[in-house]
Amino acid sequence: MSEFQLTPEGTSQQHQDRLYVSSETRKLTLPPAGLPLLHSGSLKEIEVKYETYGSLNAQKANAVLICTPLSMDHHAAGWYSDQDEKPGWWDEMIGPGKAIDTNIYYVIASNMLGGCRGTTGPSSLNPDTQKPYGKDFPRITVEDIVQVQALLIEQLGIPYLAAVIGGSLGGMQALQWSVAYPDKVKKCICIAAAPHLSPQALGFEIVGRKALLNDKNFGSGDFYDKPETPDEGLALARMIGLLTYLSADSMESKFSRTRKDEYDANCFETGYDVENYLTHNSQKFVSRFDANSYLHITYALDTFDLEESHGSLANAFEKSRAEFLLVALSSDWLFPPSQSRHLCRELLNLGKIASLVELDSPYGHDAFLLEVENLSKLIGAFLERNEVGPPTSPKMRSTSTVENQTGSHRVFDPSMDYGLVGNLVEPGSHILDIGCGDGELIDNLYLSKQVTGFGIDIDLENVIKCLTRDVPVVHGDVNKVFNLFGYNSFDYAVLSQTIQMLRRPGFILKEMLRVAKKSIIVFPNFGHFRNRLTLGLKGTMPIADAVDFKWWENPDIHQFSFKDFQKLCAVENIMIEKVLPIGQSALSRSMIRMGMVNTGADVIVVRLGSKH
Repeated sequence: MSEFQLTPEGTSQQHQDRLYVSSETRKLTLPPAGLPLLHSGSLKEIEVKYETYGSLNAQKANAVLICTPLSMDHHAAGWYSDQDEKPGWWDEMIGPGKAIDTNIYYVIASNMLGGCRGTTGPSSLNPDTQKPYGKDFPRITVEDIVQVQALLIEQLGIPYLAAVIGGSLGGMQALQWSVAYPDKVKKCICIAAAPHLSPQALGFEIVGRKALLNDKNFGSGDFYDKPETPDEGLALARMIGLLTYLSADSMESKFSRTRKDEYDANCFETGYDVENYLTHNSQKFVSRFDANSYLHITYALDTFDLEESHGSLANAFEKSRAEFLLVALSSDWLFPPSQSRHLCRELLNLGKIASLVELDSPYGHDAFLLEVENLSKLIGAFLERNEVGPPTSPKMRSTSTVENQTGSHRVFDPSMDYGLVGNLVEPGSHILDIGCGDGELIDNLYLSKQVTGFGIDIDLENVIKCLTRDVPVVHGDVNKVFNLFGYNSFDYAVLSQTIQMLRRPGFILKEMLRVAKKSIIVFPNFGHFRNRLTLGLKGTMPIADAVDFKWWENPDIHQFSFKDFQKLCAVENIMIEKVLPIGQSALSRSMIRMGMVNTGADVIVVRLGSKH
């Protein structure tokens, strides 16, 4: 069997640590009148170029769709032959044992409608004229692009998708899938994208199209039989686009102000490395992309707006059954993290399961293609728990599959947390665990009391562990992400062994009582008698049993006693409803029984309520 021959399971096979693939073209079966488009007529014929990797299982339940970015095509992974200079554009992410594991999933990547790499687009032959469509190609939308993908999936005999994954324009397609086909998408991974472009991003897109349209060789778009094509305009448009994909830091580190020795100053060349980069990469783009396709696809990107088309994001996502993973990039100003946070807030307000992660990267928008190590961990963890069966209205759940590990904020026996918090939480409650570590508290409460919940944690490794446990999580500083959650979104907000690490504990306590009906706080009591003796007799800061850190290693900002906490609650007008003092020695427990809580308790558990 040659490396290009199809295997019975699909179009890929593995050989010598490489995934060898081939592409296919499918002519879609359309209605007699053609496929109606959202705004501009219909298309009588549509062909789609695509690749598949892995094998479709017997239940046809393991299909994953990769939605491509603007300038990428169906060749997402693998090699066509040993002569290839490089593999598919997301090969680091897709393949055996990788984040999107082709030993488990049947992965599909297609060239989008309007493209120029085998799927019907402006350079394709118009069946009515047998000439390239050119100016007659209808205006397309992201909705149309996804509609064609849905037809492909249906005609491949796949009833629903285990996941839809995309970055940038591909992320917009993934969101549209969850909106337009709520019964066909189980998990939606949206990377560096949003429900619409910002005005700033729109401005760059518009200038790029103007540069192309004003090229003297563009004419009306019917240039396919002309000796000159609008290469200069397309190159300028690509240069403008390239600038939006980078960040200031990445440009400084990549180019600085170095320049080559020889350049043509008479043509106002500067010779700077950034100029050489833009010129070289724009010419490479011109050699492989069609000017009309660039216009149509960028226009579809710019006009996509789920909020405008549905009246609100709430209306758009109301019927969605998908579980969402939203990934933002810290230095991305094309799709800034604020847009991902806004989308996450809307999804959470609708009661959807949505996890949000902001990856720290200096590489701007392009980071999802360049820096895939952490992204791979996130996607792999999110996909790990995909149960067989069609999409349903998702319910938060957790099944323990990760070895018990102490989270970053768990400084004593973590099993104590489950018992302490579990004593105050009713079965079936919905909780928010702030500083959730690896999600173990929610995981164990689910198993013991069917408690569901969300976590918040600033540590990326903990977030990855939460996703592996199927615990929805928001990644970030608690001071900055609390506004994602609406009033009374939870039965309980839990802050276990974390309050002493917060810079604004009073603010967080009030926010907890905004988002939840009740709050539970677990904290070490630095008023314990052993701490007092250590400080009084030795003159050194104590190392409490509950907080096993030397002072120079201690992450705590505030070291306070139970009485200090009572004063804080009085100042913030917060009611302490119940107190559970915990003594870890016989003497401590005796002192607690005598009413000496502030002296005897190693750990304090309180349930709070608002006085208003």
